[in-house]
Amino acid sequence: MTVIAQAEQWLAQDPDPRTRAELSALVERAERGGAEALADLADRFGARLEFGTAGLRGALGAGPNRMNRVVVMRAAAGIAAWLGEGPGHVVIGYDARHRSADFARDSAAVLTGAGHRVSLMPRPLPTPVLAFAVRELGADAGIMVTASHNPPQDNGYKVYAGVSKVEDEADAGSQIISPSDTEISAAIDTVGPVGDLPLGRDWTVLGEEIVNRYLEAVTALVPGEDRDLTTTYTAMHGVGGRVLLEAMERAGFPRPSVVAAQFEPDPDFPTVDFPNPEEPGAMDMALATGTVDGTDLVIANDPDADRLALAVPGHGLLTGDEVGGLLAEYVLDHTSGPDRVVATSIVSSGLLGKIARDRGVRYEETLTGFKWLARAGGPGLRRVFAFEEALGYCVGGDDGRPVSDKDGISAALVASALAAHAKREGRTLLDLLDDQARRYGLHLSDQLSVRVEDTAVISAAMRRLRAEPPAAFGPWEVTGVDDFSVGHAGLPPTDALRFRLEGRGRVTLRPSGTEPKLKAYVEVVMDVDGDVAATRARGSELLAELVASVARKVGG
Repeated sequence: MTVIAQAEQWLAQDPDPRTRAELSALVERAERGGAEALADLADRFGARLEFGTAGLRGALGAGPNRMNRVVVMRAAAGIAAWLGEGPGHVVIGYDARHRSADFARDSAAVLTGAGHRVSLMPRPLPTPVLAFAVRELGADAGIMVTASHNPPQDNGYKVYAGVSKVEDEADAGSQIISPSDTEISAAIDTVGPVGDLPLGRDWTVLGEEIVNRYLEAVTALVPGEDRDLTTTYTAMHGVGGRVLLEAMERAGFPRPSVVAAQFEPDPDFPTVDFPNPEEPGAMDMALATGTVDGTDLVIANDPDADRLALAVPGHGLLTGDEVGGLLAEYVLDHTSGPDRVVATSIVSSGLLGKIARDRGVRYEETLTGFKWLARAGGPGLRRVFAFEEALGYCVGGDDGRPVSDKDGISAALVASALAAHAKREGRTLLDLLDDQARRYGLHLSDQLSVRVEDTAVISAAMRRLRAEPPAAFGPWEVTGVDDFSVGHAGLPPTDALRFRLEGRGRVTLRPSGTEPKLKAYVEVVMDVDGDVAATRARGSELLAELVASVARKVGG
């Protein structure tokens, strides 16, 4: 079947006048011999968005290789089949991106039409509020319509496992893992034209009570009276602003000053090139505002508020690994018991393992992604803290964790409590980082991404590095290699390699799961003998040298 015929078949079932008009115009240009239009159609219909453990994510537009109402309705029908005859209970949330509310309502219509009960969140809200609601309401599944910190032309679809889909009830509200993804994908494949799907209208729109219950749960994580802290906050044009301010107020912190131009949700993200706090320039407005206001701490969420970035005015952005180490110590200081578990991913800093050993708690490494981190430790153990270097943190207390996923709101509260306590003693988060360096060694980390046009280049590079591992990176001898493709340390197999360097650091390589990139995570560890600042300066030089050596080895 030609791509034009496929497009016409798609038009016959598309319920959306916007994408029908877009696709009709594209077909018309292609029929007139437009080469660009034909290439565009080939891209839209030559593949489809694959449903995986991360759900769906892609550019908005017509066709099976884009995010649109047909793709979303098919996904909802697949989830309905995965839940069984039921009736199951599904909670659906959505952010403020283009089409998010439409996709949420379409999902509700399909699921109710299939006989399931649906609770729709009351308004655009952070992803962690949806994850909280799944467990709080005892639902069987959750759906979050969001593309997180992707560019404005994208949208996405995350699925959360509810109480009937997890082995341990504490994991309810965590992202799905295999085989759920393959089961849903297989069910999607059996869905016929979306016009044949029965649609319902009797879903429930939740009230603000669910947000209030979330706020009560997360503010309970920060007991104590240290609240003297001035902060600057940016929502990065996302949905975290109102919830974050309410959480800070309920916890007793002074109201943050906000970056006004970035506070209200705006799906076009007009003040940033890329709405990710890690990207160069994304934090410039927040840092400038914090400097002018003379605040103690700058706080940022990504657009769906499941990630947290911190900066100290005059110093700049803290890395995800640095924040992870600081939050871990706060959580362990405010919890007790031998059944506690802390976890991080294979690409994050090794510092957490040293903290865990020092505190006598269980430490685990998992594959990247909170679908794995949220389940670390297994049944009967309390998962009190998990983090990954990409600014994701899951914090808990003695009564458990409010959210079984990364949560930029609760993490911001814990960071504020930690910074306020340090301020009372005349110190800052930078001083706490120096304390950790003296106690555990200075851990400095950085990343390198090698972007390619053809992903086969990445596969070839990983095969070469497995067959002929380098003897050294720069002056650092490679003393061991961990190959995660064979299920290293009991983990599920994944395409990643870790090179251990003379006990002083490591290099971890893995292909990106969402982009045509080979990613390298580089860490240098140094003993501190005297001046931390001097050690940090020397360590930064060594880290840059190591990153350059890695780039040469992997072709960056």
